[in-house]
Amino acid sequence: MLLKVKDSSSLVRDSESKAILNTNLGLLESYRKKRSAHVDMINAIEDINTLKNELLEIKSLLKFIVDQNQYK
Repeated sequence: MLLKVKDSSSLVRDSESKAILNTNLGLLESYRKKRSAHVDMINAIEDINTLKNELLEIKSLLKFIVDQNQYK
């Protein structure tokens, strides 16, 4: 059973778990959008770092090939 919290129109208390719940769906949607944007940003950063590492590896291999051809 959900009970209204005193002095709040969007908070209720679950009588079984004693948890305070926010019933403002607009705030929930806003939180979900921010969290999704944050996760997207983290994924983009990880992708950029992977690309950097791969470019460094390619650069290293190209230097190796150039060095090998100089001594032939």
